[in-house]
Amino acid sequence: MKNQLISIQNCPVCNSDHKTQFLSCTDYTVSKKNFELQQCSGCGFVYTSPRPQNSDLGAFYESDEYISHSNTKKGIVSRLYQAVRNRTLREKCKMINARQKKGALLDIGCGTGEFLNTMKLDGWNVRGVEPGERARAAAKSNYQLDVQPEEALKNIAPASMDVISMWHVLEHVPDLHGRIEELKSILKQDGLLIVAVPNRNSHDAQHYGKHWAAYDAPRHLWHFRPDDIRSLFGPRGFEVKEILPMKFDSYYVSMLSEKYLTGSVNYFGAFRRGWISNSRAGKEAWSSQIYLLRKK
Repeated sequence: MKNQLISIQNCPVCNSDHKTQFLSCTDYTVSKKNFELQQCSGCGFVYTSPRPQNSDLGAFYESDEYISHSNTKKGIVSRLYQAVRNRTLREKCKMINARQKKGALLDIGCGTGEFLNTMKLDGWNVRGVEPGERARAAAKSNYQLDVQPEEALKNIAPASMDVISMWHVLEHVPDLHGRIEELKSILKQDGLLIVAVPNRNSHDAQHYGKHWAAYDAPRHLWHFRPDDIRSLFGPRGFEVKEILPMKFDSYYVSMLSEKYLTGSVNYFGAFRRGWISNSRAGKEAWSSQIYLLRKK
């Protein structure tokens, strides 16, 4: 694992080059190294800087503890994640069907393919993009899915997708502006764009601070609030139509955060903290949120 890091000079939201240190977070999953989070002095956006070079980021995903890429069932936390995911997959399918007529669906960062397979079985014409070679292989082997490397995004026909989903993916994308332009190109005019990301405005984020598992540096390059999503997508031709909660995320993130904070999983404390976070969430302060966007 190389050590050379790169610094972000300008905020991707407002382009300011002024920033202050926000937090120093430990990578508990892979490297055990500390990474700095900076806060833009202009708009308040938070991002990981300095960070590994794009070519080095893949090494920080090579762990059985990174569930979306390994699909591991080892340990209680992983088994709970698997059980909850089965329920949320059905809920995601129902949510999409209520808002968009069945057609072509692209899942970017599809991991091992569980969501894509759910939508395929429901009658959607699906394809996936996944940078991780091991995860791609699992999706193809387990579900016979059409999953391509990330470079394949450039080969997708313009205005060809009815739905594009990114479930906890945007925070991993090095080039935010370039990705949004790709999304705008390949989504149909009446298509639905789904962006799910952690929310650093949530109560669990405020409570755990540098131990909040959803900071997940250096894999998470950007740390969003609702206004950050609006400010990023609005000038590039998208409008946020709805914000939906991911209610289980507060419990899962709190379990990991308790482990990072104390060295062991405090299930009672994590459940209590997750419940408190949800009870205080209101409309836009859930631990993770789904943003439903359409072209203007």
